[in-house]
Amino acid sequence: MKIYQWLVAIMLINAWGNTKAQELTTVFEQSNGTQTVTYEEGISFLEKLHQKYPNITQFEPIGTTDIGLPLHTFVLSTNGIFQPKTLQEQKKHILLINNAIHPGEPDGVDASLMLLRDICQDKQKQKLLENTVIVVIPFYNVDGVINRGKYSRANQNGPIEYGFRGNAKNLDLNRDFIKLDSKNAQTFTQIFQKWQPDIYVENHVSNGADYQYTFTCLGTQPDKLGGALGEYLKKQLFPDLQKRMEKKKWDMTHYVNVHGTVPDSGFVQFNDSPRYSSGYAALFHTIALVPETHMLKPFSDRVKANYDFMMALLEHLSEPNIPIKTIKKQTEEKYQSQTTQFPLKWQVDKTTFEWLPFKGYTAQYIESQVTQQPRLFYDRKQPFTKNIKFYNQYKPSLTLQKPVAYLIPQAYTQIIERLQWNGVQMMVLKNNQTLQGSYYYITQFETVKYPFEGHYLHYNTQVKKMEQTLQTRAGDVLVIMNQTANRYLMETLEPEATDSFFNWNFFDAILQQKEGYSEYVFEDIAATLLQQNPTLAQMFKDKKAQDPDFAKNAEAQLDFIYKNSPYYENTHMRYPIIRIEQTNTLEEILNREK
Repeated sequence: MKIYQWLVAIMLINAWGNTKAQELTTVFEQSNGTQTVTYEEGISFLEKLHQKYPNITQFEPIGTTDIGLPLHTFVLSTNGIFQPKTLQEQKKHILLINNAIHPGEPDGVDASLMLLRDICQDKQKQKLLENTVIVVIPFYNVDGVINRGKYSRANQNGPIEYGFRGNAKNLDLNRDFIKLDSKNAQTFTQIFQKWQPDIYVENHVSNGADYQYTFTCLGTQPDKLGGALGEYLKKQLFPDLQKRMEKKKWDMTHYVNVHGTVPDSGFVQFNDSPRYSSGYAALFHTIALVPETHMLKPFSDRVKANYDFMMALLEHLSEPNIPIKTIKKQTEEKYQSQTTQFPLKWQVDKTTFEWLPFKGYTAQYIESQVTQQPRLFYDRKQPFTKNIKFYNQYKPSLTLQKPVAYLIPQAYTQIIERLQWNGVQMMVLKNNQTLQGSYYYITQFETVKYPFEGHYLHYNTQVKKMEQTLQTRAGDVLVIMNQTANRYLMETLEPEATDSFFNWNFFDAILQQKEGYSEYVFEDIAATLLQQNPTLAQMFKDKKAQDPDFAKNAEAQLDFIYKNSPYYENTHMRYPIIRIEQTNTLEEILNREK
C-alpha cells in the first residue's frame, strides 16, 4: 500500500471513530457546559445508547402526558434482567431517578445522560451496579421541556436555553403527587408502583439564599419516614454521601430552606407533605433524595456536581451489607399490621436543633439602584464558615387510629382511580349490604383565598365521627387496611390529613346544602317542633341564653331549629367514605360476598 493510501485509510478510520464517539457525546459536553439537551436530542441519545448496549439496557415509552407524548424509562441492569419482581427477589437495590420535573432546572438531565453512558462504557463502573439497578425518567415534564426559552429563570446562571416550569396545563408537577391532575403524574405513579424503588432521586436547582455551596440536598424528613428507615437516612446515608462528595471536591449540605431572609440565624428542614415527591415516597417507605444545585453557580459546575452525587450514591449502594432493603421490608410490614396511631400532620419541634456547619456569605442591606430602598445583598468578598441552628426534627400534631377497612361509594370514580394507580388492593362489592360503620361530618375548615395548582385548597379541617346504620350498593369498593399502602390510604382518605383528598376538593359537593325552606312556611313547622320535642326546645333556649347575637337573629334561630330537625338532610357536610372499625363487621361483609 502506498504511503498516501495508508494515510487516507487512517484518516477514514479516525473519522469513523470520531463520528461514533460523537454519537454518545452529549450536547452539554459539545457546548463546553453551556447548553442542555432538547427533548428530541435526549431521546435520540438514549436510543443510540440502548442500541449499542442492548444486553444491559432497556429503553421504552410508558403511558402518556398532558402534551400527548409518553414518559420514558431507561433501565440499566448489568445482569440483563429487567423484570422488577425478579430483581426484587434477587435483592437488588432499585434506584429511580427522575429528571426535569421543573424543566428550567435541567442539571439532572445532562448529568444522567453522561452517567448512564459512562457506566455502559466502563466495566469498572459497572461493578457499582452489582447490587443495584438504575431506572431513569429522562424527562418527566415533557410538556415543559418542549416549551423552551431563555428568560423564565431570571435568577439562574445558565444554561443558554431551557424548559418551562409549568406543564401543558400550567401545573407544577411537584405539587401533583396526591391530586394527580396531570397525565404525567398518573403515569408516574404507575412507574413508581411498578418498580417500588428503595431510593428515589429527583434532580432540581434551588431558589432562595446565596451561599458558597454548589450542591445541597433535601432528604425525606426522617421523622416522617419513620423508625429505622429515618434513622438510616439521617445517621448513615446522608453523612456518608457528604463524605463521598467531599472526596470529589464538593461541599454538600442540607437544602437551605430560606427564602427572602438570610440563613445566618438558622433554618427549618423543609416540610415535605405528600403533595411533594419526597413526602409521597415516604408513604411507600422509600427514601427520597432531592439534589438542589445552586442557581447562581455556573451550569457546568452544577451538572458536574449532580453527576458526582449520583455516582457517590451508587458507591454507597455498592458497599457490602447495606441494610436498606431489609429496613424497608420491616417498615412495610410494620405499617401493614400496625394497629397503633398513624401520624397524619406534623409540626417542627422548635425546642430542639442541631448545630450545622455552614459556609455562607455575609449579608447586608444596601440602597437599591432601582427603588432607592434598602435591598438584600450577599457580599461574596466576605465569605464565612460558622455553626448555625438547623431545626430538623418534626413531631406529629395529629394522629389517628386506622380503621379495619374503608368503603368508598362507586360514584367517586376519581378517588377509586387514584387508589388503583397507586397499587391499592381493593374489592368491588357484588351485593347490596346494610352494616354498622362510621361517617365523618365536616365541622370546620378553611380555604385559601387564591387558587393553588388549580384548586382552592382546604386546610385546618376538623371532623366529628358518628356511628350509623349504613346502606352500601353492589359496585361500591371495599379497601381492607392490611396492605403496604396503609400510610398512603390514611393520608389521602382521612379528611384532616394535610394532603387528603378532601382538602384537595374532591368532595366539595358535600359542602353545599341541597334542600332548604321558606321562612314564612317553616315558622309554623318550627313552632310545632319545639312543642313536640322538649329536648330541642331546651337546646334552643340554652343557645339563646348563651349567645346574645343569636338571640337577636331570627334567621339564625330558624336555621338552628331546621338543622336539628328531621327535615335537615343528613348528607350535608357528611364525608361519604365509610370507616369500618370493627373486625366482626368486616367479616360479615366478606361472608355476604361469598
